[in-house]
Amino acid sequence: MKTYHPSVNNLSRREFVAGTAAMAALSMAPKWSRAQAKPDSRFEGVQIGAITYSFRSMPGSAQDLLNYCIECGISSVELMGGPAEAFAGAPEFEGLSRPRGAQATEEALAAYNEKRREQQEILSEWRQTVSMDKYAELRKMYNDAGVGIHIVKLGDINGNMPTEEIEYCFNVARTLGARGITTEISEDKAKALGPHADKHEIMIGFHNHTQVDASSWEKPFSYGKYLAMNFDIGHYVAGTNESPLPIIERYAAENRILSLHIKDRKVNNGPNMPLGMGDTPVALVLQWMKKNNASFPADIELEYSIPEGSNAVKEVKKCVYYCKNVLMA
Repeated sequence: MKTYHPSVNNLSRREFVAGTAAMAALSMAPKWSRAQAKPDSRFEGVQIGAITYSFRSMPGSAQDLLNYCIECGISSVELMGGPAEAFAGAPEFEGLSRPRGAQATEEALAAYNEKRREQQEILSEWRQTVSMDKYAELRKMYNDAGVGIHIVKLGDINGNMPTEEIEYCFNVARTLGARGITTEISEDKAKALGPHADKHEIMIGFHNHTQVDASSWEKPFSYGKYLAMNFDIGHYVAGTNESPLPIIERYAAENRILSLHIKDRKVNNGPNMPLGMGDTPVALVLQWMKKNNASFPADIELEYSIPEGSNAVKEVKKCVYYCKNVLMA
């Protein structure tokens, strides 16, 4: 069993003070409305954003997500690919559920896999022929409202895709004004996608869960200059019981960080918690970004359980206010 890392414990105790102050300030925080100026979530030079996955419990069209961002005062996002592609006219499919338990017969799994393959082929064909016009319209809609799209997450981009489909992903990112595309960390993906990323000068940001350690990015990064981190600091602390700050310091110096995912988890693979209540040194990471003029955004990813009577927008608002109060302190 992993043991509690003392440096993480010490950091989270110090950030607890900042977290308490942030929560206390919520009752005095102003309400956002469309009548106000465009949202601005850059505080003391640090861009606070959100991954739109945070709103997965609510209706999720591209327009819905934009409305949530405005309500939360968020001016920059990592946009999930599903709503973006739906806006662009992607084919719609019936939902698929992988058979489990007694239902997971050989025949049922084969049928599920075949249906999934068919859907992937249809989507791939659409991606290789679709115009970028609707993506340009989507970018304008967000930008006109004061929200930039700095990252797009287009499903599982990988080297098994046709070259034309990989090119589509980079073209979508460029059309949306995104600096990068995010996907799960993989050496095989790095090897296949590195040349495309370097050609387009658009980053691939590798996202981690708890499976990584401090050396996990070294080999993937050897395959291209534009391969970077979409570093989830909460998952890293939960999986390693170590502070994420040394990783951030190292790879920021090498210009290898596309973005951070901001969440708070307990060590020893513990649960997600509201910001300031877990073992992740969220406040110290934000303060480091402020002190060092970090060029990459810190994106809120809401994964803790939403309290009864609340919703994702209300909880993301709390996270924004927490980050703002830490940075303005």
